[in-house]
Amino acid sequence: MPPADNTAALAEATRRRAEQARTRAEQALAIAARIGRPTSVAGLAHTAGVSRSWLYTQPDLIAAIRQLQQRQPATDRKGPQPATVASLRHRLDTALARIKQLRADNADLTHRLEVAHGEIRNLRTSVRQPENHAI
Repeated sequence: MPPADNTAALAEATRRRAEQARTRAEQALAIAARIGRPTSVAGLAHTAGVSRSWLYTQPDLIAAIRQLQQRQPATDRKGPQPATVASLRHRLDTALARIKQLRADNADLTHRLEVAHGEIRNLRTSVRQPENHAI
């Protein structure tokens, strides 16, 4: 019995998978364009559930991604914003002031500990050496 020739079914399944991948990629691209956020090839591939290597074989999709990357970001951003130099400077100054305060507290506590150890040593030596009381 000769082996079954199922190449037509395999070719059809491959065509359907490619068509579905293309549809998912186009939908992900449409969503990215509607949101107005630049996207990357890796990001779009992840969103669409396709491989980056497959995406690079689709020149029109790559061109559309590049167009999205060239767009100016929307002015009414609602998500997290990158920190400004002024805010980073303020955070650095605050951190440095906190470090300075902690160092001062540490020095004070170290001094208190040294005094306490000295008092303990004095108490131990005074207990060990009985006082001579002459009567």
